[in-house]
Amino acid sequence: MLHDSWPFNKTLIGLLFFLIQSFLFFTPPSAFSKREHLVYFPNTAYELNVYRIYGKRPGKTLMLIGGIQGNEPGGFLSADLYADMSLEKGNLIVVPRANFYSILLNKRGPHGDMNRKFTHEDATDSMEDKIVSILKKLIGQSDYLLNLHDGSGYYYHEFIDKWRNPRRFGQSIIADCKAYIVPETKKPINLGEIARKVIAVVNPHIQNELYKFHFNNTRTADSDSSHKEQRKSATFYALTKHHIPAFGIETSKFLPSINLKVRYHNLVINAFMNLFDIVPEHPGIALEPPVLKYLVLSVNGQAATVVKDEHTIYLRAGDSIHVSHIEANYERGLSLDILGYGDLNDFRKDLVIFRDTSLIARKDNQKFAEIPIIISKSSGIEGSERVRPKRVQSLIIKACGHRILLSDGETLDLVKGEHMKIVGIIPSFLSR
Repeated sequence: MLHDSWPFNKTLIGLLFFLIQSFLFFTPPSAFSKREHLVYFPNTAYELNVYRIYGKRPGKTLMLIGGIQGNEPGGFLSADLYADMSLEKGNLIVVPRANFYSILLNKRGPHGDMNRKFTHEDATDSMEDKIVSILKKLIGQSDYLLNLHDGSGYYYHEFIDKWRNPRRFGQSIIADCKAYIVPETKKPINLGEIARKVIAVVNPHIQNELYKFHFNNTRTADSDSSHKEQRKSATFYALTKHHIPAFGIETSKFLPSINLKVRYHNLVINAFMNLFDIVPEHPGIALEPPVLKYLVLSVNGQAATVVKDEHTIYLRAGDSIHVSHIEANYERGLSLDILGYGDLNDFRKDLVIFRDTSLIARKDNQKFAEIPIIISKSSGIEGSERVRPKRVQSLIIKACGHRILLSDGETLDLVKGEHMKIVGIIPSFLSR
């Protein structure tokens, strides 16, 4: 019986093999591209979001770090624009806000400069140390590193005046040396040559001579370097530990607008990506002011209520409050602070309220909504327009790599096995 059926089995196996080969050959490249979003220390003031983007075709991996110093918004806002990018070729690792705590406080480093913690030895004494350990592992998985900053003044090779001289950092591409020789292979990494190629691409797009970029060689390892502190920086660690080209990108804090800082960061990042053969597919730029649409809030674990910016929250002393959702025109960099309670980020925490306070919503360190909380004899939500949710009007669905607005009554078609996630709810409202 087995012998008689063998021709059929052999034919079937051949057909299956042909179909598998055909699938692999004819399946579009996009089937092999993907993205990952990892969150460390979620819903805390140290929340660390890491975005890994894989291109349709294999290539080198570029890591972008923004916000390692919290008072340099050009760096973290420009990195943010690459977290949703699609790639035709190559890969990105994007960490828009390496030091979210310092961003919330709008300070360089409340507990010390995080960019001075990248020694070859690991430490886990503080939250900053734990974050640096994660960043070091990601650097080890990268082929290139760009650390994004805003610096004071304007870097010039020669002294011109107080704010234009070799001690300033703004509008420069920084490397720890002109050329680095890899000890094991004796292969040179020509950092100065790479930086000058990028500058040659970027500067023709900048009309103001003051804003043009220059190469800043800090000669970090030299005995007479005036920048010995850089030996504990992310770029020096990447270069000397993992032997990859690493650069600091500095726009000037003196530029007249945040949009200009972000634009110049983007010009430099895009030029590096082109040089490293990392090919984008869909870049996106949006710098609208943050706007709160609504919060989803519950009191004492009861049914959730929609709260808008113009409302006032009335609680009894000892009531517990929990905000489970922030709906705004941004997804990343959001935090919620109940003043005098919890810590800098009270999102998704249960807090017992005993006195009048305010609920503050922030995008990075920018406050964009404040809702009063008043202790009274009864609980409730009041405002200039008293509202209650009537029904769900739309859902925001994340599926197939896209955010989809699904209105009430619409149908979403998915292939069996595909993942979907409800990332937002848009209710309709009924006046009362």
